[in-house]
Amino acid sequence: MKVLGVIPSRYQSTRFPGKPLADIMGKSMISRVYEQASKADSVDELIVATDDERIASHVRGFGGKVMMTSENHTNGTSRCLEVLETINKMGKEFDIVVNIQGDEPFIQPEQIDQLVNIFSDGVTEIASLASKITSKKDLFDPNVVKVVMNPKGNALYFSRQTIPFLRGIAQETWLERGLFYKHIGIYAYKSIILKKINDLTPTPLEEFEKLEQLRWLENNMVIRLGITDYKGVGIDTPEDIAKLINNSCD
Repeated sequence: MKVLGVIPSRYQSTRFPGKPLADIMGKSMISRVYEQASKADSVDELIVATDDERIASHVRGFGGKVMMTSENHTNGTSRCLEVLETINKMGKEFDIVVNIQGDEPFIQPEQIDQLVNIFSDGVTEIASLASKITSKKDLFDPNVVKVVMNPKGNALYFSRQTIPFLRGIAQETWLERGLFYKHIGIYAYKSIILKKINDLTPTPLEEFEKLEQLRWLENNMVIRLGITDYKGVGIDTPEDIAKLINNSCD
């Protein structure tokens, strides 16, 4: 399988403008993501996809590959598709596209390899990762997306609410009594599926939860999940960087 890794990167962000260029212990956010992702053995080519010349210039400056994309993308999935279609026009073909979050500065290359390996079953079309929730803070935090799956590892539903709901059990004991999973927001798609996903129109559940992957489930697509022990460190605000630095110094 030939694998294309894409790191969608936007300068504009409501909560954190310029986030990709933010300094994290001497390196920019985007350079840390690129550096980690480039260590994945499964990725044949890695490209930052952006609509901002400041980010593009910075990526070129540290020796990374970058592609300018449209300003009209509403999500990373459509930006990945534009990169794939542009590369296809150059005569390059890829079987799998990995959508790598640009705000996970310490993403583990082993996670990317694990994600790509899910496709070795020959039937997976979309894959993602999940990790067991071990803290009550994460369990009830609406910013932490939860997922439930069937015995085969296929996602049944994603929600910002705590799922499953443990009826008749005191919430303070849920973590000890139930099994809960956090969704790790990295995706991989078969190239032929990526266009199908992009052609789907927004759905009610997606609009309610503000979770793009629900659109795919509502259209009967299967998302296969791999379980990882790595929890991920996402950066949404400048305060998250301060917390990250403080924790690393403890």
